[in-house]
Amino acid sequence: MTSEVEQPTAMSEALGYEQARDELIEVVRRLEAGGTTLEESLVLWERGEELAKVCRRRLDGARARLDAALAEEETDPRDSAADDGGTP
Repeated sequence: MTSEVEQPTAMSEALGYEQARDELIEVVRRLEAGGTTLEESLVLWERGEELAKVCRRRLDGARARLDAALAEEETDPRDSAADDGGTP
């Protein structure tokens, strides 16, 4: 049996970074505006935490891809032959 807490996480993981960020902005706006019940505020807070985690994972993944591409570029033997004036 899947709990209610797990289901939104699976749905959130399907969001792209921009979608999660935009929804997070809206959640924060609603919390700052006030006028919600305690229960509504808690639900919004939990959703915001979830969206923040999605954004962090997306950013971490993008950083890892960039780091890998840069590392591959540094170790590419074709680059070193061109840099030292030698022929490949």
